[in-house]
Amino acid sequence: MKYLIVGLGNIGSEYQGTRHNIGFRILDAFAEASNISFSTARYGDVGQGRIKNKQIILLKPSTYMNLSGNAVRYWKNQENIPVENILVIVDDIALPFGAIRIKGRGSDAGHNGLKNIAQMLATDAYPRLRFGIGNDFPRGCQIDYVLGQFTLDERQKLPVRIDIATDAIRTFILAGLQSAMCDFNNK
Repeated sequence: MKYLIVGLGNIGSEYQGTRHNIGFRILDAFAEASNISFSTARYGDVGQGRIKNKQIILLKPSTYMNLSGNAVRYWKNQENIPVENILVIVDDIALPFGAIRIKGRGSDAGHNGLKNIAQMLATDAYPRLRFGIGNDFPRGCQIDYVLGQFTLDERQKLPVRIDIATDAIRTFILAGLQSAMCDFNNK
């Protein structure tokens, strides 16, 4: 059984460490914990490995956030992975900092990366792990906030929250979507 785990973010040093790139950071932490390394491949950085009897492909698209669907569709088709075995990790301003929400389907909630993935897969019925980045920004400053760095307090709390997210990914792979939702939503 194969799984495609996708961390969303933007490439380039100017985006490194930003709230919008939390998908990349979580996937990096998961790869490190799973002894998987990335190499540059078509449409992004890709890592492959196994957890027990499950084959996993990790993907950090190089297409920029708004065109992530091209990379997801390519690797889904290339590796013949069913849509229910795809997990997309994404930032979410509607959730408090560090909150995790796992769902099997849903709207894009205004997130352009999720919107493009739904367009390219022709469905919104793909699992996603939303990681809360909070919404403590003045009206009209959403873009600056999302593309900004975490506060000192958030940076201190981030490692624990990222560890919880990596545990959620592992549970998704080994025990399935329902178990991951029950164990990690609102944690």
